[in-house]
Amino acid sequence: MASSVLILGNPNVGKTTLFNRLCGLRSATANFPGSTVEARVGTSTHSGTKRTFTDLPGTYSLNTKDDLSRVCKNALDGVECDPPDAVLIIADATNLRRNLTLVNEVLHHGVPCVVALSMVDIAQKSGLTFDTKKFGENLGCPVVAVHPRTGDGINSLHEALDHPTTSTALPDIEQYSEVNDWANDLIASSVGGKLAISGGTLTDRLDAAFTHPILGFLVFGSVMASLFWVIFTLAAFPMDLVDLVFGHAGQFVENVLPEGAFSDLIVNGVIGGIAGTVVFLPQICLLFFLISLLEDTGYLARAAFVMDRLLRKFGLPGQSFVPFLSAHACAIPAIMSARIVPDRRDRLATILVAPFFSCSARIPVYVLLIGFLFIDSPFLAGLAFFGCYVLGAAAALFTSLLLRRTLLPGVSRPMVLELPTYKLPSLRTAILNTIDRAWIFLKNAGTVILTIVIVLWWLSSYPTMDPPAESIALREKAALIATTDVEKSEELEAKANAIASTAQLAGSFAGQIGKFVEPVFRPLGYDWKLSIGVMTSFAAREVFVSTIAVLSTGNDAVEDEGIIHKIKNSKRDDGSPLFDIPTSASLLVFFVLAMQCLPTIVVTRRETGSWNWALLQLGYMTVLAWVFAFATYSLIGMVMT
Repeated sequence: MASSVLILGNPNVGKTTLFNRLCGLRSATANFPGSTVEARVGTSTHSGTKRTFTDLPGTYSLNTKDDLSRVCKNALDGVECDPPDAVLIIADATNLRRNLTLVNEVLHHGVPCVVALSMVDIAQKSGLTFDTKKFGENLGCPVVAVHPRTGDGINSLHEALDHPTTSTALPDIEQYSEVNDWANDLIASSVGGKLAISGGTLTDRLDAAFTHPILGFLVFGSVMASLFWVIFTLAAFPMDLVDLVFGHAGQFVENVLPEGAFSDLIVNGVIGGIAGTVVFLPQICLLFFLISLLEDTGYLARAAFVMDRLLRKFGLPGQSFVPFLSAHACAIPAIMSARIVPDRRDRLATILVAPFFSCSARIPVYVLLIGFLFIDSPFLAGLAFFGCYVLGAAAALFTSLLLRRTLLPGVSRPMVLELPTYKLPSLRTAILNTIDRAWIFLKNAGTVILTIVIVLWWLSSYPTMDPPAESIALREKAALIATTDVEKSEELEAKANAIASTAQLAGSFAGQIGKFVEPVFRPLGYDWKLSIGVMTSFAAREVFVSTIAVLSTGNDAVEDEGIIHKIKNSKRDDGSPLFDIPTSASLLVFFVLAMQCLPTIVVTRRETGSWNWALLQLGYMTVLAWVFAFATYSLIGMVMT
């Protein structure tokens, strides 16, 4: 037996936590049919019944004109999808009056429903008691108290979903002039006690600090800087472990496969290229894990309240904070979610500046370059990492101010935000969210990045170049002394290989392309190899590391070092380091500011309805990145000399 269940509720009522408790790893994220709104879909089996749960985004009402309300109504009515067998409505027990507005609207659709009361434990500690049986009788459908974090009430919830009902209590609502009057009578008949409220609670004191105009910004900055410091400190060991695994895998394959083009493709192309990206997976997992914990505590909503004041000063609406927050995962859903911004000019400004906020695809590049700049100082590395996010945000705000005073004049609207209660974060939810994001990252590494590194390997391997005379001479000398001085012979052989590899790269198709575009990037300190890396990263930012990994393979005389060490020790054609301090800093600034994601450009065109806005976004961000990267390279170069 199978059934489909929609999960609806206000924001911050514990929907996601309950969904994860019901479905766990048996879930995936996808766009709801006919929309760009993301919904999570998962399955759960109980007493022989397999249920498919669809967790729709939180909304306060079905009657507003935004995309979220439209998607929820379409799901209830079976528009562009099959109608649900039941609807599970999550209601916050600490704020029933507000939550019952949505409950009322859903029940009016005439679909079988079950109401789950979340945060009952918090409400009980505040002095309330609940008679769920009487509550259900008065409401006209089953009501179950659940504790998503502990799993209490889940079995009762499944039993209620076996017998959802269409409310028969609704006709009585007509005697009320307003829904809140109906809600008051319903609560009075089903909820006992009185919610304890005092002005001196810990929550009030925390809110006073976290939402303070000055202290709130200081707290936000400290929290984010600490988060990035933890990322750099804790991720070092798993990064080394991943690097070691890929190193051994490459060595094993090299020993097993016969020497030739196929072996070179697998070892230096596939394994080396994928390793250049996957090695940064620990940082990405830690970032999403910690952000999920922060969001679950209720703190990020306070941060949104603080940021709203700042955004409006730069011509952005308060609603823009939601897309900007999601932009730290990926700019594409951020641009799509800008549909929640009601005013067209506000929405366009939000779309055009969203890619400035650092997404997860930039993390491998940040980690690589910051590691080169601050190799022995996790504290400074964490500050630099935080600085990248600040620089991107500052560029977004400056650009928005420029747009609102030129192409998109107007005054932005403030954001109305309800602060959720503080609570202990759910480790289960954080882990599941982290696994979900990590899997998306790995799928990207296994498709887009794999394709690009294979193409790059071919471009860097052909046409085959004859080794230069210097390389031949060194090999002959190494052969002559092989029996008398083994160590010196191996040293000469490694040097000969490095010279031959450099000559091969320089004469390959990749080398020719890199030298063609090098004049554009030479003022920034980039040679032809880095120029190729920058160009390929326009397909996907994280490809930069894989590109350099492929182009650097074979240039290092030390064969047992990991991929990061090989990249760090890469040389230019003149023998100087590829990643010196001015160049690394210049690259870091360029990647913070540049629009290096072709899919994002396509989405911008679709959401704005014009290629003009998309091309403006691409051109402006690229020029801005070039100018600031040039200034960074020149300034640091002057200081160091």
